Amino acid sequence: MSDMIIRKATNDDKTELRKLYLALEEDGVRYQPEHFVIGVRTDEFFQSIFDADNQDILVADIDGVAVGFVHVMILQQKKVSCLKPQSVVYMQDLCVSEDKRNNGIGARLVRAAKDYGKEHGVDFIRTQVFPGNVDGMRFYERNGFCEMMKTIECQSLD
Repeated sequence: MSDMIIRKATNDDKTELRKLYLALEEDGVRYQPEHFVIGVRTDEFFQSIFDADNQDILVADIDGVAVGFVHVMILQQKKVSCLKPQSVVYMQDLCVSEDKRNNGIGARLVRAAKDYGKEHGVDFIRTQVFPGNVDGMRFYERNGFCEMMKTIECQSLD
């Protein structure tokens, strides 16, 4: 594999990012069709991230092509009296092209997200993974994550 770099996404990456988001959304539909649909990632969507001071898209670049990305956001914990006032780097989305997986790219993106958090002085890093995504959970565990809480819901309001 050619040399890979991790860098901030630019407008030139939008075509590849749209392909990666499509793969991510297809996973969402497969794992939780009750919540996910295939969306459209508009120029405005990307520009709002590029212009924000609390988020970025970091891409794994091989020969000038984005083959993976992580969307990172700096968030503050809810202001609740029983919670420590902490900040978090939240990995909103992470995806690597299917043909490039199992080559360490995802781990490099997680490392870049952690470094992003350090640069912004956050206290910890967080993400979510579908319960049925066993491979995803193993990946995150290999990269230092552990389950801290389960989100549960009831589909019926009766």
